[in-house]
Parts: sequence; structure tokens; C-alpha cells
Amino acid sequence: MANLLQLDSSPRGDRSVSRMLTKEFVNTFQLTHPNASIVYRDLGRFPVPVVSEDWIAAAFSAPTDYTPAMAEAIRVSNELVDEFLAAEYYVVGVPMYNFGIPATFKAYLDQIIRVGRTFAVDESGNYQGLVTGKKMVIITARGGTYPKDTPYHAYDMQEPYLRLAFGFIGITDIQVIHADNLMAKGEVRDQAIAHAQSALKDAITHW
Repeated sequence: MANLLQLDSSPRGDRSVSRMLTKEFVNTFQLTHPNASIVYRDLGRFPVPVVSEDWIAAAFSAPTDYTPAMAEAIRVSNELVDEFLAAEYYVVGVPMYNFGIPATFKAYLDQIIRVGRTFAVDESGNYQGLVTGKKMVIITARGGTYPKDTPYHAYDMQEPYLRLAFGFIGITDIQVIHADNLMAKGEVRDQAIAHAQSALKDAITHW
């Protein structure tokens, strides 16, 4: 049975394009994987805690040394990591804010990128991702467009960061689909969304 984790990070409701697209993706995924288990986490409306001093202390201490505050801080992280590791497939909706990702999604990544859980460090100081054999589709929603071979491509600190962060923990089978030009109106905006919808359907055929 396929296990899919759906992550939304937009604070918007029905006006959110990234939410609309992740929902469409999941609906289509269920047609091809009727017995799939779908786990949903709404980071935009229900953000996870940011990393605190107690969290850091717990992450680098033995459980027997936890204070009550440390135990509570790392408990949330452990739940999120367990949920993340249980999935085989991921669909992630991430709007672009100021050329990067929302703070809510950064907080989530800080909770799940954990030494000894999702990555390891060997005696030589080399990093090894522990989350392997997974597939991920990242759907972005952007007001503008940042094509390669243009000066604006350098403004995109969203896709490179997400590929780096997830690649660091071992997920390299990643397809990024952009719904861009959303600040435009009329046909241009509609075409951008339609292009993203078509790309989503193509992505599922490879799953």
C-alpha cells in the first residue's frame, strides 16, 4: 500500500493556488493508487514550533538526561520525523515569499532535519542522508517568473533551497512544478495554472 504525505504551507484558504494544486494531485494519485494511505499536515494554518534552546539541548542529549521542557520540545519533532519517515511519497505545496519559502515551512524543515534521524555524520565529517528511496513533488506558487538564462533566475532562492534541504536528508527523486506569473491577470494567469495542472498529471504517471 502506498503511503503519501501531503504538506501545505500557505496560510490562505480557498484563494491558495498551491493548496488547490496539491489537492488536485492527491485526488489524481488516489485514482491510480486506490488503496493509498494519505496523511495530511497543514503547516500554514497549524504551524509547528520553531526550534528552541530546549529543542537543541534535547537533540544532542540522551533521553535519560532530558528535563521536562526538553522532553516536550523534542516530542513534537519526533512525531514529525516519524510521520515523515513513514511516507514513501510526498506532495508539498509551497508559496514563494520574498524569493524564498514561508517561515512556517522553514520551521517544519528545522524540526525534521535531525542528526541521527534523517541524516548522519561519519567519523570523517561526511554527511549521509538517511531518507532514501522516496519520491517527491514540490508545487510552488509564485507571483512572478524566474526562468533560467535570465537575470531574474538569481532571485529564485526557493527551488534551490528546497532541493538542497531535501537532498541533504537523502531525497533526490524530486520534481518541482511552478505555478508562476500569478500576479498576472486573465489569460496569462490561467495558462500558468493550466500548465502546472498538466505537469502534475504527467508527474503522477511516473509514480
